[in-house]
Amino acid sequence: MAEKPEEHRSTIDRSAFNIYCRIGSYKFCNFAYDLYLIIYMKQTISNRVQALAASQTLAMSQKSSELKAQGIDVINLSVGEPDFNTPDHIKAAAVRAIEENYTFYSPVPGYMSLRKAISEKLSRENGITFAPEQIVVGNGAKHSLCNVIMATVNAGDEVIIPVPAWVSYMEMVKLAEGVPVTVATGIEQDFKVTPEQLRAALTPRTRAVLLCSPSNPTGSVYTRAELHGLVDVLAERPDVLVISDEIYEHINYTGEPYVSLGSFAELEGRVAVINGVSKAYAMTGWRIGYCAAPTDIAKAVSKLQGQMTSGVSSIAQKAAEAAYTGPQDCVEEMRRAFERRRDLVVALASEIPDLKVNKPEGAFYLYPEVSAYLGKHFGEREIATDSDLAMYLLEEAHVATVAGSAFCTPGYIRLSYATSDDNIREAMRRIAEALAKLK
Repeated sequence: MAEKPEEHRSTIDRSAFNIYCRIGSYKFCNFAYDLYLIIYMKQTISNRVQALAASQTLAMSQKSSELKAQGIDVINLSVGEPDFNTPDHIKAAAVRAIEENYTFYSPVPGYMSLRKAISEKLSRENGITFAPEQIVVGNGAKHSLCNVIMATVNAGDEVIIPVPAWVSYMEMVKLAEGVPVTVATGIEQDFKVTPEQLRAALTPRTRAVLLCSPSNPTGSVYTRAELHGLVDVLAERPDVLVISDEIYEHINYTGEPYVSLGSFAELEGRVAVINGVSKAYAMTGWRIGYCAAPTDIAKAVSKLQGQMTSGVSSIAQKAAEAAYTGPQDCVEEMRRAFERRRDLVVALASEIPDLKVNKPEGAFYLYPEVSAYLGKHFGEREIATDSDLAMYLLEEAHVATVAGSAFCTPGYIRLSYATSDDNIREAMRRIAEALAKLK
């Protein structure tokens, strides 16, 4: 039962309380109290937070968990998280860190030993030169990305984002009072933006371009030639910052070395690389990401972080250091498993009538077009939108997916195949059966 509003009378807005009292014929009138809450919350929550959309990926994962708690056998294909355990040598490094008393505040931008390890990784694997001083360790790649946006985007600045795109990109730009400018791509072009599209989206107000390869939610991977076409366009605008989200770098099935936007000489001094240990090393819960950026941006990010979170977990940093400096066999083992699962889910999805599928070359997502199923019915239930379809699949097939509208492209759904082969087979069987019931 809610607490009596009188108990907090000294702390709430007087007018809101008076409205509550006048409308309510008795002390706990539900309608009056709901109205009180609406007025009170509207007055106390900032406009910037009220303008943000909730994460639909997290929301669907939560709904899946709620059904599981009720004893329903739900297969969760909504979460972007490896299902592998963190490798043993990384966990052992964390234990050593505790034993060696790495339990005090860490430097705001991260331990120098970890930043050196990241610097060496970027040089060794990507051919990029970033000094340790140009690297800031954050609470996951998500935090690092938000830091860069908050440190570089002013009110009214435009940030170009090819879509489909991860749900948080647009909201981060809005939080910085910037303007997200989406550029639509489709399955016919493997969800990759073209140089012509990029050039058309650039305006005098463009502050940054944000690109993710391999992509969440599509798994698309840009080739060197495709990136070079974009770089040629960006070279015409030296005032535009390039933000490269490379968190899925190692989950790559192309057979070719990964190509970072930071490796192009034409963009030297204007690329912020975002990466971390979450996906490649199965360390999502450790919350270690980083930005590698031009010195002025790195300093600004460190300044911002110093006022918000300070340095990240000391124990997790030492574990991440072991990830970057230790054996890399685990990364390849997980990559091979994901590639096998990719082949399995593509084959099964391709057998479902009217489901339009391409073959993603990275990450662990399939992004089929489902527009042929929209407008159909299950009994009296209409499937009008991709969100309706995702909810139908959850409630009828007990498979959690994410609607494409969450990624700014209605008419699609995202399936994560970061789960076992058996789960993939059963989930796709359930999806095929549920879709066949739509008329």
